[in-house]
Amino acid sequence: MGILNVTPDSFYDGGLYNSPEKALQQALKMVQDGADIIDIGANSTRPGADILSAEEELSIIKEYIPYLTANVNSVFSVDTFYPEVAEFALNNGVSIINDISGVFNPKMAETVKKHKCGWVIMYNGRNYIKNLEDNRSITENVTDFFAETLKKCEDFGIPSEYIMFDAGIGFTESYNDDIELIKNTSLIKNKNCALLTALSNKRVIKNSSGAEGEDRLYGTVAANVLAVAGGADFVRVHNVKENRLALNTADKIIRGI
Repeated sequence: MGILNVTPDSFYDGGLYNSPEKALQQALKMVQDGADIIDIGANSTRPGADILSAEEELSIIKEYIPYLTANVNSVFSVDTFYPEVAEFALNNGVSIINDISGVFNPKMAETVKKHKCGWVIMYNGRNYIKNLEDNRSITENVTDFFAETLKKCEDFGIPSEYIMFDAGIGFTESYNDDIELIKNTSLIKNKNCALLTALSNKRVIKNSSGAEGEDRLYGTVAANVLAVAGGADFVRVHNVKENRLALNTADKIIRGI
């Protein structure tokens, strides 16, 4: 999954693709480099960012999504937690909702059920804190969240094959939590659903590798290979080509494909 941020203030690549023409060229490059999915986001969720309203986000998305889906042969996802933005995107060539809210929103669930689309549901430590007084681990919290959310989806009439979970690297309480989740990929993976790893160039990569800027690529590749070894099915990345080549090799060694 290639990351296409069309916002000026994303933590890593803000402002690079904030015109439809620049976004198109980057999307075409990511497909050429091996992306299976292009993930379009218009709302920065970096720490301290001002969160756009649904109306503000939709006004940006309307500029980009119809143009990109008409001109790029790829599967598209939209990075949003607003059902109205999801509805517009799904009516204009997008087939996956990438929802970082960390909550089961019945309105979003109704949208997913109506369109029979994919739904990436992320654990968000800002919104799901459970029994911390009992010294529960982040691994236990994430696995519980996945199981509880899948049950809600199935009760709502959304089958498990529509659902992909994301452990929420970077949305946890601490660096140690992020490290634990990467290390425990095999433990958090729900056997009924696909698992997305989204750690590209994040704080955990900076802190573990000591790298700044573009040099975070090397730590990102290493962490993604470890996640795939633990059972991750998709990775969300800024640098598609480098990760794709590394993960082709990991797939051959680990999965024989």
